Amino acid sequence: MGNGDIRVRGLAARAGGWSAKHRWAAVGIWVLFVVLAMGLGSAAGRVDVKDSDQLKGETHTAARIVEDAGIDEPAGETVLIQARGGDLKATDPEFRDAVDAVVRAVEGTGKVTEVTSPYETKTISKDGRSALVQFDMRGESDTAGERVEPVLKAVEGVQEDHESLRIEEIGGASMMKTFDDAFGDDFKKAEYSAVPVALGILLIAFGALVAALLPVALAVTAIMATMGLMGVVSHVMPMSETANSVMLLVGMAVGVDYCLFYLRREREEREAGRDAQTALRIAAATSGRAIVVSGVTVCVAMAGMLFTGLAEFEAMGLASLMVVAVAMVGSVTVLPALLSLLGERVEKGRLPFLRRRKRSGGTQDSRFWTAVLRRVLAKPVVAVVVAAGALLAITAPALGMKTQQLTLDQEFGDSLPIVQTYNRLNDAFPGGSEPAEVIVKAHDINAPEVKSALADFRDRAISSGASRGPVEIKLHDAQNVAFVYVPLVGGSDQDKAGASLDLLRDEVRPATLGKVDGLEAPITGQVAGSKDFNDQLAGAVVPVFAFVVVFAFVLMLLSFRSLTIAVTSIVLNLLSVGAAYGILVAVFQHGWGASLVGAEGVGAIITWLPLFLFVILFGLSMDYHVFVVSRIREARLRGLATKDAIRHGVVTTAGVVTSAAVIMVAVFAIFGTLSMQSMKQMGVGLAAAVLIDATIIRGVLLPAVMALLGERNWYLPKWLHRLPDLTHDETPQAVAAPAARDDEGEPLKV
Repeated sequence: MGNGDIRVRGLAARAGGWSAKHRWAAVGIWVLFVVLAMGLGSAAGRVDVKDSDQLKGETHTAARIVEDAGIDEPAGETVLIQARGGDLKATDPEFRDAVDAVVRAVEGTGKVTEVTSPYETKTISKDGRSALVQFDMRGESDTAGERVEPVLKAVEGVQEDHESLRIEEIGGASMMKTFDDAFGDDFKKAEYSAVPVALGILLIAFGALVAALLPVALAVTAIMATMGLMGVVSHVMPMSETANSVMLLVGMAVGVDYCLFYLRREREEREAGRDAQTALRIAAATSGRAIVVSGVTVCVAMAGMLFTGLAEFEAMGLASLMVVAVAMVGSVTVLPALLSLLGERVEKGRLPFLRRRKRSGGTQDSRFWTAVLRRVLAKPVVAVVVAAGALLAITAPALGMKTQQLTLDQEFGDSLPIVQTYNRLNDAFPGGSEPAEVIVKAHDINAPEVKSALADFRDRAISSGASRGPVEIKLHDAQNVAFVYVPLVGGSDQDKAGASLDLLRDEVRPATLGKVDGLEAPITGQVAGSKDFNDQLAGAVVPVFAFVVVFAFVLMLLSFRSLTIAVTSIVLNLLSVGAAYGILVAVFQHGWGASLVGAEGVGAIITWLPLFLFVILFGLSMDYHVFVVSRIREARLRGLATKDAIRHGVVTTAGVVTSAAVIMVAVFAIFGTLSMQSMKQMGVGLAAAVLIDATIIRGVLLPAVMALLGERNWYLPKWLHRLPDLTHDETPQAVAAPAARDDEGEPLKV
């Protein structure tokens, strides 16, 4: 059988062998799968997460009441009319003329309804220099941003006629339009640029166009198939746009990585003198197996998000899990078939200025990592102390991490005029831009006791200090529902606004609305949603962390049959995640180097990011770990001493790990360039963690720790010997060392 007889054991080896023999069938099945998945997804359509399913608690209850009542809340808009300076007040004729002009202008567009004057609603600031004209957009709130432009122009026209006043519009529709105009193409550019960036790096890594195109093609087809599957699955578990973006990000990263691992190993074996069939068999049994182990580990990590109980997280977790599974299956099935079909043509389209250095035995050693390993293995204790100390120092800022839902000015800075309007509105009317909303459901909303309770609630909300008013009540008689809007003291200060919310929920509501039998009055709104989200996320942290860590430990134990490897895998991954947390806090919370990434003045980490990063990073970091440790184990099985096996495993994988890491860092860094701070934090956190993982962890700490442990790396207690054996077979290699044996002369089981 070519250059040597290889036992075929393991799912990846069998799948690769079958695909190489049935090349056209394997390619045809993959193409059919992608086309069918896309077709079914298109026919089924996608169901997105409803507002009522986003959160549990009071926010969920409020959304359910509104949904069951069939009330479509319109997009509310506000025009802030404010004296620029001097003694001009809302009671002056010039100010009144401006208010009347705004009311006539917005009504004249025919796009609005329920226009109210500040003189009717008492929405005049305490200093008398600011007033609010409020109205609702006609039509569905989800599409109001598409219809608001005539209204914005009408307000701008009034501003031109009243230069002594500041007349600005803000609200759900105007913010939607502003952000779509400013950032709508931001995500698309980031998503579309990921492919050419990955292709460019692969061209440098392989030096050939065809070889570079294969990983990108696999990743793109895996993403296309998953998009279709998301449509089908969304009828059971709703999806979202955020889940779509995360799926694309993860799919591009792992799809390219898996293909890169497989392709590099196949080329390495062919350069070592093996025929095409044998090289594919070895790649299937080694890199293919590493891909399966890594893929299953990533899927398990992503599944951790399903334990949060948060619909958005569940959608992201399931979408990521699916794309990783699809990319993993494609890597061990259609990729061997394509390599078998292409043969030497995989080298077509070579770039003349990029020549690969061939080494004896087919390995491509890295001079840099060879030099690093020489020092690390010479003084492993020093390497562990220095590397671990550096990572712990980087992790230290994470101990003071502050998480919160970012306010508008934190998310976008003050570069947009509408953000400045938001700040001015909050200064003049604290909490007015993001009021608490009490959704009151009663058997008869007009019953005397209900009306009395509503009036008491309005009075006590102000007298208790939770709000400075005005508290607005909007009745929906037909549905027996009332909406009560309460501006919270604290405004955009989340801590102070949260204290006001607690006062409403814990004291004001029980003393008023809570005394009416059969009445429901959940309190929702931006501040309430943030609090409910934080509370639910805090409750999910321990179960998610435990699930991911325990299952990753078990997978490592089964895959390498070593208790030591399983433990060190978990510890090293936790160090990598901790360092990423530390960098995030240092940059975005403390502002160290924030100007370099455009993150000045944020002061907090967005609530969902720490748990999201943990799950994503814990899964993705296993790519490199499994790949490197697998090569070390192979070398040890062939009889190399532990230190020599470590040197061989790290140095021979340095090229592919570096290429894979550069691609991941580049793709994640693209998201770090976006204007939204939440996306910027995600991109910077992921990019920093992958960079640390591929360099300090895999290049220094892992080999140093393994060198210190020596033969204890392969320790497995006798009572665990009955565990399933998921290790792959020994592969032939031109190594003149005898087979490794233990102290009793028996072949070494690694």
